[in-house]
Amino acid sequence: MAGRFAPLNRTAVRGGRTDVPPGPGGTAGAGAVERRLTPDGPVDLGLTLGPLRRGPADPTFRTTPDGSVWRATRTPDGPATLRVSRTGTEIDAEAWGAGAPWLLDHLPALLGAGDDPAVFVPRHRLVHASHRRRPGLRLTRTGLVLESLIPTVLEQKVTADEAYRAWRRLVRQYGEPAPGPHGLDLHVMPDPRTWAMIPSWDWHRAGVDAKRSDTIVRAVRVANRLEEAAAMDLPEAVRRLEAVPGIGPWTSAETLQRSNGHPDAVTTGDLHLPGIIGYALAGDRDADDAAMLELLAPYAGQRHRAARLILLAGRTPPRRTPRMPRGDIGRF
Repeated sequence: MAGRFAPLNRTAVRGGRTDVPPGPGGTAGAGAVERRLTPDGPVDLGLTLGPLRRGPADPTFRTTPDGSVWRATRTPDGPATLRVSRTGTEIDAEAWGAGAPWLLDHLPALLGAGDDPAVFVPRHRLVHASHRRRPGLRLTRTGLVLESLIPTVLEQKVTADEAYRAWRRLVRQYGEPAPGPHGLDLHVMPDPRTWAMIPSWDWHRAGVDAKRSDTIVRAVRVANRLEEAAAMDLPEAVRRLEAVPGIGPWTSAETLQRSNGHPDAVTTGDLHLPGIIGYALAGDRDADDAAMLELLAPYAGQRHRAARLILLAGRTPPRRTPRMPRGDIGRF
């Protein structure tokens, strides 16, 4: 769940839904490492992998008309590109690049194999209806912290469009073309050293203020320590991330929802989320974090899943004020 809400944009991260066109999937490309996975239950690729997409033009994420989801990433073994598609009840995967074996080894977790949606018990009519309509919702676990942390920091205190623009510009300028088939125009995000070397004027041109860029630079300097959080329990992982100045509860939760796939990593400190959940469950559009957590208390252990189902239900309070204006410090 991103830090800003765009209820009518199906490709927005809020709620974690990305439309994947129906199709037979692609054919194996040259040099690909392949794997076929039979999930132990329904898996909706759009719902499961959607939270990894940072806007409709994310240079690291793509869906194609043949029903494939493409993802470029930087693994501990190096850059890699992954394509996943459905064939009946099975999921086919291909990967390219130095990190291809690592990606395929972690494919089950990416598709929610470590998630157990059966333990979730809806306590509200709206949540029950949303849960029933989405049996394929599984919580992804990438096992990669930095690739979720950096775009989340970019989303701090700005509109989604501003954050997505910054992510696109920086990844295309400082990342590298993703391995694999040509024509997709995918890029792998920069490595930690490259992030740390971005000059101040390029952060500025990307619309990123000093507070956010400084947080990213501090984080990449301890990248190895932060990546260890992917194997930690939630409280320990939160402490590890929040030891970096500039990373607070909102940022750590949004990151660990993706890297660790924890069903209870509920987001606090969000501008809109408490009002959305308060309105959906109790008609209280002015709910704060305390009220939101009280409403989600019956879902202890599964509060992140409950919040996603509420967001996916689409019951949001009517807008009372104009949208937050888009800023661009790069123009000054």
